[in-house]
Amino acid sequence: MTPHSRTAAVSSLSSPSTSTFFRIASLVFVLVTALLAGCATQAPGLPSDPVLTTGGPATRPLLPNGPLQAITPGQAGSHQIASTEPPKELWDRIRRGFAMPDLQNELVTDREQWYASRPDYIQRMTERSSKYLFHIVEELERRQMPTELALLPFIESAFNPQAVSSAKAAGMWQFMPATGKYFDLKQNAFRDDRRDVLASTRAALDYLQKLYGMFGDWHLALAAYNWGEGSVGRAIAKNQKAGLGTSYLDLNMPAETRLYVPKLQAVKNIVANPQAFRTELPLIENHPYFQQVQITRDIDVALAARLADVKIEDFKALNPSAHRPVIIAAGTPQILLPWDNATVFQRNFEAYSQGQYASWTAWTAPATMNPAEAARRTGMNEADLRGINNIPPRMLIKAGSTLLVPRSAKVETDVTSHVADNAQVSFAPEIVTRRTTVKARKGESVATIAKRYGLSAASVAEWNNVSASSPFKVGHQVVVFLPVKSHAASSAGHARGKANVKAVKRSTAKTVVKTKKR
Repeated sequence: MTPHSRTAAVSSLSSPSTSTFFRIASLVFVLVTALLAGCATQAPGLPSDPVLTTGGPATRPLLPNGPLQAITPGQAGSHQIASTEPPKELWDRIRRGFAMPDLQNELVTDREQWYASRPDYIQRMTERSSKYLFHIVEELERRQMPTELALLPFIESAFNPQAVSSAKAAGMWQFMPATGKYFDLKQNAFRDDRRDVLASTRAALDYLQKLYGMFGDWHLALAAYNWGEGSVGRAIAKNQKAGLGTSYLDLNMPAETRLYVPKLQAVKNIVANPQAFRTELPLIENHPYFQQVQITRDIDVALAARLADVKIEDFKALNPSAHRPVIIAAGTPQILLPWDNATVFQRNFEAYSQGQYASWTAWTAPATMNPAEAARRTGMNEADLRGINNIPPRMLIKAGSTLLVPRSAKVETDVTSHVADNAQVSFAPEIVTRRTTVKARKGESVATIAKRYGLSAASVAEWNNVSASSPFKVGHQVVVFLPVKSHAASSAGHARGKANVKAVKRSTAKTVVKTKKR
């Protein structure tokens, strides 16, 4: 019997009262369905804030083409039964998404024992990760990538977004400066997106997808993430030329890269079965830890934390890219806050009436100057200017540098997007000069003296109270102001030159003597 004929048979057997009942029930069902659909499509978070979205797009169910077909008992037994209940714990959700081939060798066993023998270290790492893991897993699932990759920051930085390596790699995903720029991670005077939770995760997964597309193997992609795609490509080409295998275990690579995938595999094994390693993982609920909150004004970091009613260290842990005491809205239009504190922040932000949100602003140096002059122009104490802008001693501030300075009551506008995205601070060595006299040679003039010492003719003329075209008599004592370091280096170099000449003469003399003896 077709579905259509079955519906007709039921309709003919129904009594009027039964039919009325079904019509009422159908109407109620439609209303409830519409209500639930409306609830499902309403974005979570604060009202009128489009940034507050944490989930990916809804997935449409796959519908078969053509009429439905009966499933035989044999076919039913060959299919897995999918659970309709979402995992309550994030660790379980991560386990369900494992999709990379396992690596089994003595290096994995060694790393398992290393981690298992350090329960305090695992506890610190996993507790720190609880702020970021849900977002990373969401992104991995949205991209249909293996969830093992959510564990990679354990290897890279122990989930510390402020981590900086000796090679200047920074952030949770440890991006080098050049690689960060390639993946659009801004690094300027106000922020370093290599530390930003959302931006660095986006860039890391973009990079890993790119590497997997190049090599078609997750182990090789991870090796390239650590060692560089060029290095892995050359190692593969070398093995191909020699007729050797080209898998991760076949390649000749540095010790750090050789241990890289075994470390990740060891962490994966511990997460998959913590009891086997006598390890206890902290509970991480399968729920967003933070919300994105849009900001429209520059705001001090301390004030933002206070308005959100969170500890300053917790605020910085979620917003680690802001390495200055102020967040520039034009460059960082949203902040991350714990889920329950987002509405608290918005309510307090709108009710704030104690003056400006930001007590700092940007000032661009119009010319190269020393810190004392910059402090005078901005109304700051020189020590404070040096401290807040990390100005080293004996350095000049180069023209075009953007410094952080106090915001006066007269300044009402926030920092522009151009400054927020391009602000840099550059320094030049401070040149200390000393009054010196030099003897004029035969036929010398102001111009030749200036050329000899890399000075301007106008300066030499001014120091000697003559015109710029004046000649000097032989032996005349010409006054010049020379850089102390350059002069010392020149003198030292001249002395070394004389010493070298003497040494060569002595060596030559010895050689001549020896030749005579033979």
